[in-house]
Amino acid sequence: MKPRVAVEENLTPIEEFLSERGYEVENINFTDAEEISSLVDEFDAFVVSGLDSNMLGIEDTETDAIIIDASGMTPEEVYDELEARLE
Repeated sequence: MKPRVAVEENLTPIEEFLSERGYEVENINFTDAEEISSLVDEFDAFVVSGLDSNMLGIEDTETDAIIIDASGMTPEEVYDELEARLE
């Protein structure tokens, strides 16, 4: 079973690419920090745009989840990074 990945809602091409490759992907609104902190343990990885990764304090939250800043990355590059980091 592929990991669960939360993808920021403005990263639709990445969401679709990962979903097509078997990942369980959920589109998340990363502007609600309280919602994110309640979901942090439900996902194996978070894919965010650069602005939001620090703004929400996700990086400061204690979690085993992978956080990928997708700024400037293609869907293929995000997929490759996920595959490498989830091994």
